[in-house]
Amino acid sequence: MNQLKSLTTVFLLSCSTLGTTAWAADLQHHNDHHEMGAVQIHNAWSRPTPPGAAMGVGYLTITNNGAEDVSLVAAESPRASRVSIHETSMHEGMMRMQPLSGGLAIPAGGTVELRPRSYHLMLEQLKEPLMEGEMIPVRLDFNGAEDVTIKLVVQSLDGMGMDHSHHMDHSEMDH
Repeated sequence: MNQLKSLTTVFLLSCSTLGTTAWAADLQHHNDHHEMGAVQIHNAWSRPTPPGAAMGVGYLTITNNGAEDVSLVAAESPRASRVSIHETSMHEGMMRMQPLSGGLAIPAGGTVELRPRSYHLMLEQLKEPLMEGEMIPVRLDFNGAEDVTIKLVVQSLDGMGMDHSHHMDHSEMDH
């Protein structure tokens, strides 16, 4: 029985990884590509939130084709009272999430991916739930590049994704 449980767990994890990869590739074909000057934004997405949820997340890929470093320093959305830039890290065996101070650097000629378990946007104090299929406008403010307005595609991972708020230490968050 334990062996069957282990095989089932391995199978589900494999499907989750494959499903996420296939989904991300599919999303890339449907997602808008945003470019302002040297900065390109692609694969902007979010997850649906349950009714009453106070927070949502935003993921995207930022490419800096310019000759100078730029920094993502702020973001805002009409759907949230506040949008902050966060980093997830492991601390004493627990995943910890905290706001970045000073912004997120995108080196000249480099790409930074905001993704689960890493850098991400935190949409705080949502005014209403994020629903699958919606396009959520978010303005990204940069130092060293023009600001960009994007749309996060709210997309489900068919229940295979990680619950972003589960087992997170939010102690340093200012809500």
